[in-house]
Amino acid sequence: MSKIVKYKKLSLWSLLGLLLSWLISCQSNPAPSPELEFWTMQLQPQFTEYFTELISTFEKENQGVKVRWVDVPWDAMESKILSAVSAQTAPDVVNLNPSFASRLAANNSWLDLNTKVTPEDRQQYLPKIWQASTLDNLSFGIPWYLTTRVTIYNQDLLVKAGINEPPKTFEQLSEFAAKVKEKTGKYAFFATFVPGDSAEILESLVQMGVKLVDEKGKAAFDTPEGIAAFQYWVDLYQKGLLPPEVLTQGHRHAVELYQAGELALLASGPEFLKTIENNAPTIAKVSAAAPQMTGKTGKKNVAVMNLVIPRATDKPDEAVKFALFVTNSVNQLAFAKAANVLPSTQEAVKEYAKELEKGGKTTPIEQARKVSATQLQDSEVLVPAMKNINQLQKLIYENLQAAMLKQKQSNKQSKKQPKLGIKRNLKFYILQKKARLLWHNLYWLRSRLE
Repeated sequence: MSKIVKYKKLSLWSLLGLLLSWLISCQSNPAPSPELEFWTMQLQPQFTEYFTELISTFEKENQGVKVRWVDVPWDAMESKILSAVSAQTAPDVVNLNPSFASRLAANNSWLDLNTKVTPEDRQQYLPKIWQASTLDNLSFGIPWYLTTRVTIYNQDLLVKAGINEPPKTFEQLSEFAAKVKEKTGKYAFFATFVPGDSAEILESLVQMGVKLVDEKGKAAFDTPEGIAAFQYWVDLYQKGLLPPEVLTQGHRHAVELYQAGELALLASGPEFLKTIENNAPTIAKVSAAAPQMTGKTGKKNVAVMNLVIPRATDKPDEAVKFALFVTNSVNQLAFAKAANVLPSTQEAVKEYAKELEKGGKTTPIEQARKVSATQLQDSEVLVPAMKNINQLQKLIYENLQAAMLKQKQSNKQSKKQPKLGIKRNLKFYILQKKARLLWHNLYWLRSRLE
């Protein structure tokens, strides 16, 4: 009898074990209804309605796929995505720019889109813009929206200074800034030299004919053109024609100064006119837009926002499908009109230009959009994706700051010590930072080997 009881108990426990195993198996292998996590940069609440409708349409067209949208503040994105990639908890699709994304592309963090995007899909995008998200022949990003800087200017300040039009080149900016300062007591222009902020100064060097790196990726700006460009910005600062805050404040401060009526020019995207209209309506009423300033090369810069897909995603096909959906011509055109930005597909650009031509009464924002769109065909990414671009920018900005503060001579040999060439400066900088970067480099080396 006791044997029968023991047998029944054993059978019961075996049955429970099988049932538990079945339940666990069901939990670890759920029905195919993947949820895609999609991160954007500071697009809520202004575009909540747009993305809610966009995601809803995608989910209806792709039954069983759900998208969870997470909007990340602009200044928090870099640290959050770095942490997420390191912890293997990155989203499936994330909105970045090629400059930052290339830093992680160098460490094989993103999905290779050459294996996932067909040539037909790729050809829909502007060729130069697609190339901006390519590093060592690896396509790591799908182009989304674009902006080309325009020169927003305060017409009242120009009238007070006796000037008819804003400068077209950096050479003209010197004379323009001197007149504005003399006649109005205001500053003409603000460009930040804070290493971790805007790359506007780095781009200006390219516009002035400076080659930043050679074909091997080594610093190549220790040239007559490089020295002349460095001296240009140093002279502008030392003559008191740039606000002293250019050494300590980022581009946001330029917007603040312009809105306060303390700045004659603002180099920014057309979308900032909406911000000015909301924050400083009096200034907005006297604002107009002109083409982007450039150097002797005539080159103009375009800023790119893209969508990248982490290599660790367990839903690569769905992620690529969603990214292509967000960036198709129809959706790009709709977002471009809503956000005062430019699309990156060839068809959407043509439609956008046609719609701008149809416009009747031209508001300052519409005028700026027209200027921006007109520049697009001649614009390019002046500082393409490259390894260690953040270190290059830091080196250049720190040397410019030192020269502006007369801590270092920008083009003359020091009396106390021989001049370090800029190439040697870069080598010295990297050696100086070697200990700090050692752990970081070892970490990424390990992650690539795993």
